[in-house]
Amino acid sequence: MCTVEPIRSKKDIKKVEKILEAQSKRNLLLFVMGINFGLRITDILSLNVGDVKDKNFIELYEKKTGKYKKIPVNSRLKPMFDEYTKGRKINEPLFLSYRNKRLDRITSYNIIKEACRLAGLEEVVGTHTMRKTFGYHHYKKYNDVALLQKIFNHSSLAITLRYIGIDQEEIYFSYSNFIL
Repeated sequence: MCTVEPIRSKKDIKKVEKILEAQSKRNLLLFVMGINFGLRITDILSLNVGDVKDKNFIELYEKKTGKYKKIPVNSRLKPMFDEYTKGRKINEPLFLSYRNKRLDRITSYNIIKEACRLAGLEEVVGTHTMRKTFGYHHYKKYNDVALLQKIFNHSSLAITLRYIGIDQEEIYFSYSNFIL
């Protein structure tokens, strides 16, 4: 099993988004949710329309950990949810396949992997790339690995840093440039 990498460049994220937007609103929303919420793909795919329609928070129990999670819907996703759920029944899956069944992990993986390939990304990518991309950019913006550790429910800071791709060079750089 390969370890996937986060998408570190915001320019590359925009390229992927543009490709997915050209495919469908569903594919774009799947990706934007993934990089903005940091949820595992199984948790994203388990959502129904009623879980996001007219909501300010998404509430769920993580499938892997069983832990309750309540996530505020940001200003980018709110209008996307409003448009995507318009006229849909609250009990239907949020993400439907073209056969009107709940979208599955394999199809989601293929959607993300192909969009990243078309965007020219060389890294090893998959659906977990979205979660790692969230983590990487959250860390870069807030520099709070302890908060990120709580968001991800990781047992240690070291796991979180390794998970989001903060490598040894960045750690050395921070030490060498930190002088009191």
